[in-house]
Amino acid sequence: MDLGLTGRKVLVTGGTKGIGRRCAEIFAEEGAHVAVCARDSSGVSETVEVLRRSGVTALGRGLDVRQAHALRSWVNDSAAALGGVDIVVANVSALAVGDDAAAWQAGFEVDMMHSVGLVEAALPWLEKSDAGAITLVSSVSGREIDFTGPAYGAFKAALVHYAQGLAVRLAPRGIRANTVSPGNTYFPGGVWQSIETNSPETFAGALAMNPMGRMARPEEIARGIVFLSSPASSFTSGTNLVIDGALTKGVQL
Repeated sequence: MDLGLTGRKVLVTGGTKGIGRRCAEIFAEEGAHVAVCARDSSGVSETVEVLRRSGVTALGRGLDVRQAHALRSWVNDSAAALGGVDIVVANVSALAVGDDAAAWQAGFEVDMMHSVGLVEAALPWLEKSDAGAITLVSSVSGREIDFTGPAYGAFKAALVHYAQGLAVRLAPRGIRANTVSPGNTYFPGGVWQSIETNSPETFAGALAMNPMGRMARPEEIARGIVFLSSPASSFTSGTNLVIDGALTKGVQL
């Protein structure tokens, strides 16, 4: 299937590892030009080098997405360098799974407000596109109560609500908005590898909950994000795509 991504311009936050990295790589493999950002400047440079091997334009910047001005500058500079923006993917999360004020603050500043800031900065560019798309990365923790703290799930649920509102408001302007809710995703250097090492009982319990007997690989989530963001999914807006290997048991109606 041709996803219609050749020549499209894509922005991915948190694009240097895990799900975000695989999103950026798949977009590039499909012929899209890609800009990434992350806190780790060296990781950004390495990622950009890899993306360019697909023969596309790729660029990136090290920044803290909590800094609204830095985020907006990255969006505008990337758009100018790429010649516009067709797709934005908000992937950064604070992974604040604690049950304290710090977790609420981190979840608000990173998960929620970075997504809002990305969308607001990109809107003038998306309005010029004939295939504008916004995809926010939520979580199955936003669908049901699980082992994470209340702040993490609350803000992940808020992202779904926010995207639904965007979908309705922006549809007349030709811009789609969706969310993807991944289940537990394992990759080297990720949170689940850390839990596996430091809290093997917690890891074993989480693994046992999944009927497939394993956690997702980043590319399994990224493929869904890329498809949902692409022109091939041009009539899909306001949906929450759950990719969790049947981990959650709630019925979406």
